Amino acid sequence: MNVLFRFLLVSALATFARSFSPHTSAAVYRHSSTSLKMTAEVKVGDKLPSVVLKEGQANYESPKDVNLGDLIKGKKVAIFAVPGAFTPGCSKSHLPSFITAQDELKAKGVELTICIATNDAYVMEAWGRTSGGSDAGIMFLSDANAELSRALGLAIESDVMVRTKRFSLIADDGVVTHYFSSAEQSSDTWAPNVLAAL
Repeated sequence: MNVLFRFLLVSALATFARSFSPHTSAAVYRHSSTSLKMTAEVKVGDKLPSVVLKEGQANYESPKDVNLGDLIKGKKVAIFAVPGAFTPGCSKSHLPSFITAQDELKAKGVELTICIATNDAYVMEAWGRTSGGSDAGIMFLSDANAELSRALGLAIESDVMVRTKRFSLIADDGVVTHYFSSAEQSSDTWAPNVLAAL
């Protein structure tokens, strides 16, 4: 009886361990990421999803929940996303282009500019503060769970960290009126290109 109990216990533990093995996890991940990649990429005319993002606070206070749908309701907004805060291309080109374009964007009727990445809220707050983006009036929001990125069909899935494809868009009362993809060139998503289309 004791031998049978040990055999059953070892078998149960082996089954449990296999369910968490790297091979099993990878298979499950591949299956889930395949289904996620089937989400169509955002396009003009689409309604932006009402997802909850996070806004980092100064002095390391707990991040605030920000419902994107509520935030942009009734407003004309510019939203741009980067693969990573503090990364070279994002810090040297994409973000600065929107910092220097704030007055021109406002003259075109854009009431709010939002920067999004899948970095956590603390990193986004630090990037906004140290880059001068927050002082320029840009709002930095974390899509740490990639909920928005996936809903827009713009998530870059990976085993380490899901990132967002570089993009920019203009939305009026939550509806996309202009969309700029980085599929051909990163510079297509920078502020000068956005301004030229408005």
